[in-house]
Amino acid sequence: LMHKLAVLGDRDSILGFKALGLETVFADTPEVGAEELHRLAREGYAVVYITEMLAQRIMTDIAKYKDDIAPAVILIPGKGGSMGIGLSALKRSIVRAVGADILGDQ
Repeated sequence: LMHKLAVLGDRDSILGFKALGLETVFADTPEVGAEELHRLAREGYAVVYITEMLAQRIMTDIAKYKDDIAPAVILIPGKGGSMGIGLSALKRSIVRAVGADILGDQ
């Protein structure tokens, strides 16, 4: 069983993921990003990677999926490098799951 994976963000940041066989969805505005996120969820994508730059502009849309099994929304750095948002969200998820910050200070 192959799970569908997608990467959502600006063209420059995500184009390289196409070579890895991931669906790449370009979104240069928050409106398009939110619309595409909801479409990917409806189409049964298991994981949607979103650039931090886009994610910080559509957090209310992303929040709709935080308690759902799919899609898992994972933030990744964009072309400008990491903004630290993905790591802090990951830490919060781990603390919620295991009750402690096992990552410590990275």
